[in-house]
Amino acid sequence: MKKPGNSRTRQSEILQHLKHVGSATVEELAELFRATRQTIRKDLTTLSEANQISRFHGGAALLAGTVYTGLEARREIARAEKEQIGRSLAARIPNNSSVILNAGTTTEAAIPHLEHHLGLKIVTDSVHLADKLRHFSGVEVMIPAGVIRGSDGVVLGESAVEFIRQFRADFAIVGTAAIASDGALLDYDLREASVTRAIIAAARHVFLAADCRKFGHGAPVCFGHLDQIDTLITDSGASKPFIDACQKNGVEVVIADRNGVRDAELT
Repeated sequence: MKKPGNSRTRQSEILQHLKHVGSATVEELAELFRATRQTIRKDLTTLSEANQISRFHGGAALLAGTVYTGLEARREIARAEKEQIGRSLAARIPNNSSVILNAGTTTEAAIPHLEHHLGLKIVTDSVHLADKLRHFSGVEVMIPAGVIRGSDGVVLGESAVEFIRQFRADFAIVGTAAIASDGALLDYDLREASVTRAIIAAARHVFLAADCRKFGHGAPVCFGHLDQIDTLITDSGASKPFIDACQKNGVEVVIADRNGVRDAELT
């Protein structure tokens, strides 16, 4: 538990805490910083107005474009929404198809729901995701050669790009660090962006998996645009400007249903 401090110090510490854990509830922050829930809500409002965090009902999360947080922290950001998106993605992948699966915590959420698929051939740019997939009897998994990023097992480099360029897959599933208001798809790593461009170019149908917090924020490297995406799968928090931007670029928008019963398709 933290010692009480002035509002500016506390807000700075709240931001640092969110950079570490990804998201937190008002109650968790109130207990950690020995402050009232009302005080924490005011702090979160201040940080949100400064475009440093994203508010949600009962808590807050780090914005997609603030920093490239660690793998475990990224998994915690919008965890429930990613689970919905992953389930919806897997339901759209038929048996006996070929898939290129981009590294990311949102795309990763589809993997448990692919366990009972049959005849899948999956190429992934992540040794971490490949290790999860290799246990599924109905899946053949391939990974490219290249340099492995130590923090999360992503395969990078020209060898990976050339490997992926050899394929013409039925589907690509890609994520993004952020989506600019003009539709640009953004990331933090120039080498990873090159691999993702190759993945998009190597598939007949491209799925973008992105929770609503990704829209309207920034990251330094552009790897593509919404007009290259066939289907966006997102969560129920997606704003009208986000949906409008997708539909303007000819993207089918699917809102993943939180109850897992069925999704809403917006055309």
